[in-house]
Amino acid sequence: MSTAPTTPPAASAKRQKTLTVVGLVTLIGLAYGGYTWYAGRDQVSTDNAYVQGNVIQITPQIGGTVTAILADDTDFVKAGQALVQLDPADAKVALQLAEANLAQAVRQVRGLYANNLTLAGQIAMRDTDVAKAQTDVARTTDDLARRQSLVGNGAVSKEELAHAQSQVAQAHSALAAAKAAVTTARDQLGSNQTLTDGTKIDSHPSVQAAAAKMREAYLALHRAALPAPVDGVVAKRTVQLGQRVAAGTPLMSLIALNDLWVDANFKEVQLRNIRIGQPVTLTADLYGKRVEYKGTVAGLGAGTGAAFSLLPAQNATGNWIKVVQRVPVRVALDAKELAANPLRVGLSMHATVDVGAPSGKALVHAPRATAGVQTEVYSVVDAQATAEIGRIIAAHTGTGRKP
Repeated sequence: MSTAPTTPPAASAKRQKTLTVVGLVTLIGLAYGGYTWYAGRDQVSTDNAYVQGNVIQITPQIGGTVTAILADDTDFVKAGQALVQLDPADAKVALQLAEANLAQAVRQVRGLYANNLTLAGQIAMRDTDVAKAQTDVARTTDDLARRQSLVGNGAVSKEELAHAQSQVAQAHSALAAAKAAVTTARDQLGSNQTLTDGTKIDSHPSVQAAAAKMREAYLALHRAALPAPVDGVVAKRTVQLGQRVAAGTPLMSLIALNDLWVDANFKEVQLRNIRIGQPVTLTADLYGKRVEYKGTVAGLGAGTGAAFSLLPAQNATGNWIKVVQRVPVRVALDAKELAANPLRVGLSMHATVDVGAPSGKALVHAPRATAGVQTEVYSVVDAQATAEIGRIIAAHTGTGRKP
């Protein structure tokens, strides 16, 4: 009679320990998998995401020769700071000529208003001449009537009577001439008033035309210095010293690193529950997972990347293979987080959107209330031109009588 072999106690304990470890690992794996599924059931993510920003082209508004380059690649510049200087010699000459023409126009218009007063005074003088001529006509007519009544008794000779008649005729001629002079003076005043009615010196068309020419020359002179539209970092400088550039030639780029966003390209099957305003967690390859950015879905693209490609797909011809498309989703970033951990345009990002509450809007249906990007650096020069024009007009208007 045989007996079954018995397992040594040490081997049995080792086997029991191994099974316990395997069971624990399996349990932990299942728990982790369940947690991951539960935690990620309301999340969609992609690593096809990149930092984007406004790449501002610095281009001259006038042509000229580059005399100074005041900012180079990687330099940080403030809004309004000069980046490139063009030769201003020709613009200075044009501005001096425009200033002289404006001063001359102001003085000529002052002369028009002064002529109104002079012509009005001449009309008053001519009215006096008419009154005097009328008096002479009345006097000579009375003299002629007296002499005619005395002709019958021989008290007045024919020669004296003829002389009285001649004086009456001369008085009537003088009266007609005086009236014609009044009419001429009134016509001259009316003609001069057509050039001044309804205006003042500073709003006269001639002054306004000269002021417009001066504004044009003033702007051209100050456009010889190219300012930075916004705060940012210079990139892609191509301009060289002494280069002759035309208006609109790209000289360098300016990137506002304080105003960046992320374009996350999600698959079309991931867009079902993405809505505007949902929170987004992002990490950058630059910093790794130790730095997280908290963003917000700002909008969804109006088309897939393939629809806007240089050579769109022609799926209606030849053999066709379905390719899952991607739609760019814009994610707004927090300015404070950007300041603490700066990013650069084009950096890779990993974006995870919390789609647990898909109750918002998938598309924007209202126009933007304010400008997305704007600058005030160019309006400053225009205000300076207005002030300089006003100074010249005031300097040549004088302190005498004003209309």
